[in-house]
Amino acid sequence: MKTIILNGSPRKNWNTAQMLKEAQRGAESVGAETEYIDLFDLSYTGCRSCLACKRKGAERCKCFWKDDLPPVIDRIFAADALIIGSPIYLGDVTSQVHGLIERLHFCALSYDDYSNYFTGKVNVGIILTMNAPKTFYNLSYKKKAKEVAQSFKGLRGSVEVYACCDTLQVADYSKFNMASFSEEHKKAVREKQFPIDLEKAFEMGASLSAGK
Repeated sequence: MKTIILNGSPRKNWNTAQMLKEAQRGAESVGAETEYIDLFDLSYTGCRSCLACKRKGAERCKCFWKDDLPPVIDRIFAADALIIGSPIYLGDVTSQVHGLIERLHFCALSYDDYSNYFTGKVNVGIILTMNAPKTFYNLSYKKKAKEVAQSFKGLRGSVEVYACCDTLQVADYSKFNMASFSEEHKKAVREKQFPIDLEKAFEMGASLSAGK
């Protein structure tokens, strides 16, 4: 079993990354081979509409644009599981995650009949982290989360989403203009809820990598 883990956050050691590293531990606990990639370390854009993947005779499920993303796309299509994490910025996943979705989806899409060229199966886990509390996520962000999940249905496996809410944004709020947030509240949630979130990430990694 091979599990690819993609960090769609620019922060390599904060909430999203910590959740993903627990998911990686979970995957490895069931014997999966894992690869962890920070998307912000790569140089790429969204789809360039070069249409090379639609040329007659072109290899299917391949992105041909010359940047850092095609090797990652190849590894996703060859994997058994994909776990991708992103913070929520302005109600949506990061631009790096959007760029990946565009490229991954388009190169597997047939323009003959809008079918899917991909015939394998990759289970997908999506971890979303956000400053917003769970009630606000359910009210305003959950619909978007379902749309993001739908973007990965073309990988033909199971797709699940976990929302890690009301996160601690910084270690010391006194250093920032963030007066609308209560550091006391944020740290209390961090102490009580974040360990539970980490456990859920571990379970996601184990479950998806075991093919459940």
